[in-house]
Amino acid sequence: MSSTAVASELPRTPSAATSGDDVTDHGHHDHSPPQQTMRMATAPPAALRVLPEGRHFTVRGVAVGLAVGLVICFSNMYFGLQSGWVSMMTMPASLMGFGMFRVLAPYLEFPFSPVENVLVQSVAGGMAIMPLGCGFVGVMPALNYLLSEKEQGPVFLPMWKLVVWSLGLCYFGVVFAVPLRRQVIIREQLKFPSGFSTAVLIGVLHGQGQSQNGAALDPSKAATFGSLALENRPLVENEDVNDDDEVRTLVDGESQIKPEQKYSWGANIRLLLISFGISGVYTLLTYFFPILRSLPIFGAHAATTWLWDLNPSLAYVGQGIIMGPATTIHMLIGAIVGWGILSPIAHNRGWAPGPISDWESGSKGWIVWISLAIMLADSVISLGYVAARPIFQNGPAFVRESIERYNQGGVQNVLRSKRRGPRYSALNSDEGDPRISTGRRSSTSELLPSPRFHENDDELRTWDEDDAPPEQLVGSKTVSIGLVVSILVCVASIHITFGDLVPLYANIIAILMALVLSIMGVRALGETDLNPVSGISKLAQLFFALIIPQSNKSSVLINLVAGAVSEAGALQAGDLMQDLKTGHLLGAAPKAQFWGQVIGATVGAVVSAFIYRLYTAVYQVPGELFEVPTAYVWIFTARLVTGQGLPPMAREWAIGAAVVFGFFTILRTKGMGKWWQVYIPGGIAVAVGMYNVPSFTLARTIGGVLSWVWRSLLKKQDTPLIVLASGFILGEGFLSIVNLLLQSGKVAHF
Repeated sequence: MSSTAVASELPRTPSAATSGDDVTDHGHHDHSPPQQTMRMATAPPAALRVLPEGRHFTVRGVAVGLAVGLVICFSNMYFGLQSGWVSMMTMPASLMGFGMFRVLAPYLEFPFSPVENVLVQSVAGGMAIMPLGCGFVGVMPALNYLLSEKEQGPVFLPMWKLVVWSLGLCYFGVVFAVPLRRQVIIREQLKFPSGFSTAVLIGVLHGQGQSQNGAALDPSKAATFGSLALENRPLVENEDVNDDDEVRTLVDGESQIKPEQKYSWGANIRLLLISFGISGVYTLLTYFFPILRSLPIFGAHAATTWLWDLNPSLAYVGQGIIMGPATTIHMLIGAIVGWGILSPIAHNRGWAPGPISDWESGSKGWIVWISLAIMLADSVISLGYVAARPIFQNGPAFVRESIERYNQGGVQNVLRSKRRGPRYSALNSDEGDPRISTGRRSSTSELLPSPRFHENDDELRTWDEDDAPPEQLVGSKTVSIGLVVSILVCVASIHITFGDLVPLYANIIAILMALVLSIMGVRALGETDLNPVSGISKLAQLFFALIIPQSNKSSVLINLVAGAVSEAGALQAGDLMQDLKTGHLLGAAPKAQFWGQVIGATVGAVVSAFIYRLYTAVYQVPGELFEVPTAYVWIFTARLVTGQGLPPMAREWAIGAAVVFGFFTILRTKGMGKWWQVYIPGGIAVAVGMYNVPSFTLARTIGGVLSWVWRSLLKKQDTPLIVLASGFILGEGFLSIVNLLLQSGKVAHF
């Protein structure tokens, strides 16, 4: 990413940009008034670290985050019911938030800063994942429409119970992400590629965080708190700052950017609006001309009999762009194997004699069992690796250190080293720190006071240089109380929703499992940028099949609810950790992000319940538009693990597929970071390509190929492509509301 933001959006305190070579230093702003800073002739001590400028928590930031999150929430519900795909869309959220504040810049009391942009995308992200986190694209349709009478179903909930259910599932994952943050972001410094990319985008938008040649910064060099924030370097008035990173000239005490270096945020906003409009117009046309959703590109017979047609949805093309070529090609492999090979074999051999599109007796239902086996094999192996690797990596070193400490001072020395915890970095000098010498408050936020310094033993302790000041962290008391309260709320909400159908012990065990599985999900996301919530939920379903008697008439219902709880915790803890990574790199207060995520999750849970009821009231579910394939995966898994029979030959093919893709997963795991890894099919991607009809997969593959051409052949920057894809996705997702109104008004199709 290259270019920088316009001058009016930059902090008033002049500063030099952080180059790609020094991003490991903590780039924090001085909190001295601009006029006084301009007159300082010498820089403070090199070891001094101060906080980035900006207000971390603002009412306006929350409001904009909720507005952006509402658009993404509608979009995710729409695509989730269609194909099971949802996304936090943090980069589009940051871009839209910046664009909105940029338009309002002349009327703002104080500038829109990078840390406030982090708040916007945190609120939007917390809201955006609720359609999946609260089970409205999978578990709830399965309970409503697929649960048979002998399985205590179907279960239809009134509106108030839908809200209670969603509020019960939306909190404990957010709270549990806080203690995990310290381990995976501060200590282990996991990459979280999407969170890093969002931080770079925000940095570029606000005129910071780019390397010398304008390319994106290396995640390995940006691990500490505020790594991508502007470097604090006091300047002399009219000093020209040019480190070959960004070109700024100080005029009348304000930072300006030369025209040739301005970041083309306006062009990207226009591109977003244009792609949004084009996709929206296409969406409206599909209502009046439904044929546009199923073009028979391989002939009428292939389309009507074997379901090989193309849905040329620009939104699915956009999803493919974001997924990238490797994932979409693996999905295409799944579609070819499932719908081009297995489906004809199963139908012609009589294993699935019904119509191809029938979930019960046709190939569509038969293929799901194969995809489930692939998904389970991939999840068990990959999550097992994630769980076991820290033990093998850190275990020997831990044992050696303990032995050395025992030899030096006995058992007491070993125990004392564990009690002391992480050491804090001491300041080399407290001279010249305006916060110590004058007691001046930080300007970061009225809610977040400036750091305090205190003596403990013979060590001067300030905040850990790798993390935020203590006053900006979420307190342990808040985490403890929040975790207990969120668990109690979850238990109570499920009891209110389902009564005695779900026993109390099953509810509690599901939450505890969610906390354990969240750890593996977070680590997998941090290392691979993939949160394997599908596999995590299936593992939870498998576990509950072992502890819930199959004679229990509600065993399938209990299995679905338990899996939903585990998925909610893992999804929220994992995906919201991406936000925390973004904030960490830009120096945003974790406390502000936490409360922003709580607000976003609360509003998102309530809004998602209403959106779900809107779509299911107007459209037939499952139906032609909303096939809810994820709901079928849920119900089929529950029936599988609770001992119900499989279609003919499904067991043999499922076992064979599990063995093959288990081997592939081992190869991908061992080859992580190597050039050939992308050529090994990923189990989750292949499984998604198998249980989704080919029309969705073909459109996503087109997007993946376009992204490969753009990035690899044309060597273009990612930002315009991501903006284009985001506009396509949001356009169809948001304009689907108009289609919903047309459908509810029974407007005729052509």
